[in-house]
Amino acid sequence: MFEKIKKLLVEEMGIDEKLITPEAKLIADLELNSLELAEFILSCEEEFKVSIEDGDLKKLVCINDIVKYLENL
Repeated sequence: MFEKIKKLLVEEMGIDEKLITPEAKLIADLELNSLELAEFILSCEEEFKVSIEDGDLKKLVCINDIVKYLENL
């Protein structure tokens, strides 16, 4: 799951692959702004065929949070 998310961040968001670790924070470390974050979440929803609830977005701070969230759906 981590590798798929990493691929999305590299290919869709243009993030440097070296910056992407499970502990990397989407805003603080990867410097995604709110629009980019929304775009990334939409990409995740499309890629994994899921719907991420708006109320859960605040819980998704780092990449590992997204991995755990998606694995538990």
